[in-house]
Amino acid sequence: MDEKNKLITIIVPCRNEEKPIVKCLDSIISNNYPKHRIEILIVDGMSNDGTRNALERYIKQYSFIKLLHNASKNVPTALNIGIKKARGKIIMRMDAHATCKDNYISSCVKYLNKTGADNVGGVIEHMGSGFMGKAIALAQKCKFGLGGAKFRSAKKEQYVDTVFPGCWPRKVFDKYGYFDEKLIRNQDIEFNSRIRKGGGEVFLTPEIKLYYHCRSNLKDLWLQNFRNGFWNIKTTKIAPGSLSIRHFVPLLFVAALLTTWIIKPLWMAVVASYVLCNLFFSLELAIKNGFTYFFIIPLVFLVLHLSYGLGSLVGVFTLVKLNHKN
Repeated sequence: MDEKNKLITIIVPCRNEEKPIVKCLDSIISNNYPKHRIEILIVDGMSNDGTRNALERYIKQYSFIKLLHNASKNVPTALNIGIKKARGKIIMRMDAHATCKDNYISSCVKYLNKTGADNVGGVIEHMGSGFMGKAIALAQKCKFGLGGAKFRSAKKEQYVDTVFPGCWPRKVFDKYGYFDEKLIRNQDIEFNSRIRKGGGEVFLTPEIKLYYHCRSNLKDLWLQNFRNGFWNIKTTKIAPGSLSIRHFVPLLFVAALLTTWIIKPLWMAVVASYVLCNLFFSLELAIKNGFTYFFIIPLVFLVLHLSYGLGSLVGVFTLVKLNHKN
């Protein structure tokens, strides 16, 4: 079947996303893929802000946009609801905090056809609002910030361990099953791990471009990454082997700070090493993007790493406590 004739279902999980969902939907609608071959399923987790009102305006204007309800309020359940209701031969996930280029959909379909991969994706560009938001975006894209996953920095086409957010032939879900609803986070990483363990392939190309809109303040950044760190530990319990070493580096950093505290020279060596690395990468980003960022990016890095690591540490203690009870 020609790529222009394939019906594609785009699933957008959301909850209380009044502002970002508008930008997300506008970017999808402006794509150059034929509108009569698009189905957008917004799976809302019982939003109690103005999200529903915003969505109603789109649903009235565009017949290919439908609203589904997700009483469980979590992402993997939303994805599974969308997959089961989807009519498309191709299924794509879109994050409510993301926007895409006007050729995003056609590029995903093109590379599914070209490679025969079970999942394709591209490179995400972190975007921030205001000075702090832009500093957070720069830090998250940097390898020192979030570990340098391929979908953040790749310059060439390649097969990878995971992509964000993903585009799959419908038959992939018949073969490998649905998203694990026990995984409130990391369900995409686990699913890609399941694909690869089953002999499938995940393909990434820089031709596919997505824009992810970061948190714009340190409080929200802390909460987001604390939860990410916490769920990394739960993921190792639910789906062992699905995460990479990079997911646990912040945990090792926080553990090193705590365990070397009683040996001051060793603790100071850990702190000094971190500070030097932090300042080096902060200066590198400041030289490329504006020297004023040098005065805030070190703090952003610290918030990223401490929140992520402490979240993982709490996850470890929670897991140990549960195992002890059992």
